[in-house]
Formats: sequence, structure tokens, C-alpha cells
Amino acid sequence: MSSTTSPFPDRIELTGEGLVLRDWTEEDLAAMPDLFDHPDTAYWTPLASPFDGVAARGRLDKARRLRAEGTTILLAITTDGGAALGEVMLRCAPEGTELGYAVGPAHRGQGLAARAVRVMAAYAFEELGVEQVILELEAENASSVAVAKKTGFRLLDVPLIEGEEKGRPYVLQTWGLNRP
Repeated sequence: MSSTTSPFPDRIELTGEGLVLRDWTEEDLAAMPDLFDHPDTAYWTPLASPFDGVAARGRLDKARRLRAEGTTILLAITTDGGAALGEVMLRCAPEGTELGYAVGPAHRGQGLAARAVRVMAAYAFEELGVEQVILELEAENASSVAVAKKTGFRLLDVPLIEGEEKGRPYVLQTWGLNRP
């Protein structure tokens, strides 16, 4: 992959806010089901459910493919570069530069999502030169709405996004954070 085909380097490690956001590796495959095979994750995210070893392999392969295509980076959230505690995403799309996240149930309540969002937003602003990052959230997802508010995002006056995922209809609000 050359830098002309992707805005992302082959390897990424971002630090800040007491976190190390790093590439997923083969060594993470065994831990991924514990992070993502949970009813809340299945309900609020497009991640596979059940999230088993096959889904973990698919997620790692997808992370590598999307990076190579230059559209998306999926990074493990860690505190020290070691054990993964969740995932943070940055996706470059026509509608905007979108962030997303999922934190394993055993690691919630530590501010990991908010901290990872701030680190990833800083990367988007400083390294990619974007003017705004967005979050697309269901209004009923109180935890994610709290993360949006805690990290300075504001609800944007744009049309709602309606769709269906895993047989469940959803309506997403768009929240935005502008470059400081």
C-alpha cells in the first residue's frame, strides 16, 4: 500500500488521555469475544452477534482490509499497549469523518470511550486535517449520548438516518465536533 492510496499509515499507535490506541493483532483474537459478545453491544452496534472466534477473525480481517482501502481505521483501546479493552473507529465517508467505539462490558465506567474518542478526534484534526468529526447515535443509547456530551459534541441540525440492522429498525442522530 502506498501513501497515495490511503491517508492512513500501515501501522498506527496513538497515545494520550492515559490510553494507547493500537492496531488489532492476531494475539487479540482470543480476547475479542469477551469484549464484543454482549447483548448491549449486539443491540447498539453493527458488530456480529453472536461474536465468537469466527466473528473475531472476520473483524481483524475487516480492519486490515478497510485500512488498506483507505476508508477506516479500527484500533484496540488499551491503557498500556497490551490487553485490548475495546475498539475505536475512524471512518472517512462522504457524509463526514465518523468516529465510533465499543468498550467491553468488564471495562465500562472508566471513561475509556470518551478518552478514546478525544484521542481519535485529535488524530483526525491534526493528522488528517479534517474540520469536523461526527458520531451517529440512537437517542435512546444513553451511554453513547453521554460520551458525545462529555467529549464536546453537539447535536447537529441534519436529517435523521433511518435504517435496519440485524432485523431491528434504528434512527440515528448526528453529533458533531469541530476542529478546535
